[in-house]
Amino acid sequence: MIAPEYPNNEKYRQTAVEKYGLLDTLPEESYDNITSIMSYICDAPISLITLLDKDRNFLKSHYGIPFSESPRNISFCGHAINSDDPITIIKDSRVDERFEGNPLVTEHQAIFYAGAPLIDSDGFKLGTLCVYDVKPRELTREQKNALIAMSKQVVSLFEQRYQNLKLTQLSDKLEKRNEDLKKFASVVSHDLKSPLANIISLTELLEDDNKDNLNKESLQYLEYLRTSSYSLRDYIDGILKFYKSDDIIKNSKETIVIGHLLDELKKITDSEHKVEFNVSSSLKEIFANRTALMQILINLITNAIKYNSKSEIIIDINITEEENFYNFEIKDNGDGIPKDFLGKIFDLFTVVGVEDRDGNVGTGIGLATVKKIVRNLDGDISVASTEGTGSTFIFTISKT
Repeated sequence: MIAPEYPNNEKYRQTAVEKYGLLDTLPEESYDNITSIMSYICDAPISLITLLDKDRNFLKSHYGIPFSESPRNISFCGHAINSDDPITIIKDSRVDERFEGNPLVTEHQAIFYAGAPLIDSDGFKLGTLCVYDVKPRELTREQKNALIAMSKQVVSLFEQRYQNLKLTQLSDKLEKRNEDLKKFASVVSHDLKSPLANIISLTELLEDDNKDNLNKESLQYLEYLRTSSYSLRDYIDGILKFYKSDDIIKNSKETIVIGHLLDELKKITDSEHKVEFNVSSSLKEIFANRTALMQILINLITNAIKYNSKSEIIIDINITEEENFYNFEIKDNGDGIPKDFLGKIFDLFTVVGVEDRDGNVGTGIGLATVKKIVRNLDGDISVASTEGTGSTFIFTISKT
């Protein structure tokens, strides 16, 4: 018997085999279907998908035999991957000196062999798609072509698996990074909020105690310090909400009565009853994630109120449904959004630069958080706006 030699590029070939993560995996239907089909096409009792490992021949799929691996030094496939032929055929292993005394021949009657190498995109021969028979024979031209064609299909399955592995690894990496960012945001916000609260309190105390002793310029400086502190507080809160927005998606869906939902929104966003709400909906109730929906609506309605310099604030809310989605439309008569910013207002940290009713500038986090929640609810959001006339936000959330 002559054991198959290792290819000159064995080190790199072995790395190529291992990257697919197939060694020592359980049988899979997609591979077993191929060996079953090849056994039928070639009229052979045994069909295998093999991977040449360091010192063994691992059988990813084995049709017609009970074992899933054999020593590499006795393998037919070890010889096949050293051949430049598109298919290796051994008509009668009993008269081939390479297999004299080979246990596969003497104990398992592996007389006939035909194997097509499994060649990856880098040219490495990973193993074979092969068939065995217990008698000397030959394959027809059609059977040879089928074996070669199906070997390419096996490699395609390998490549699909590899891409899925990479996507899974990337997803795990991104999830870990997102968790780290959430922890960072939480720690930073906690560590900053306490001293920031002290600054705000001391500033207000200093202003109240020294109103009659400080000149106009000094009082203005204190006002700048106070408003800047409030802006920083809002910024910190916004960052924390943005990174925690994924958590609210985990909440279960529930039946939401439209009338109760709107009453709650009014209490939260218009405690002074200065806003005229016009609601249009034929729906009495919807089934959705209440917490997520409330955060979206509160943000949009609050913005509609804050960025409206008109004496009369009007907000129109329309709720409809389709087969797979709920549709929400929030329309206001506010100041509108500058045309140059319409395409990017949902981007994180994008600030229009327009002051609200209280003279504050936004953080560029709120609408980014809204978009993130809507997307996590398998929906979409868009906006149309005219400066001086108002804005209309339309978003959907999936029923399923």
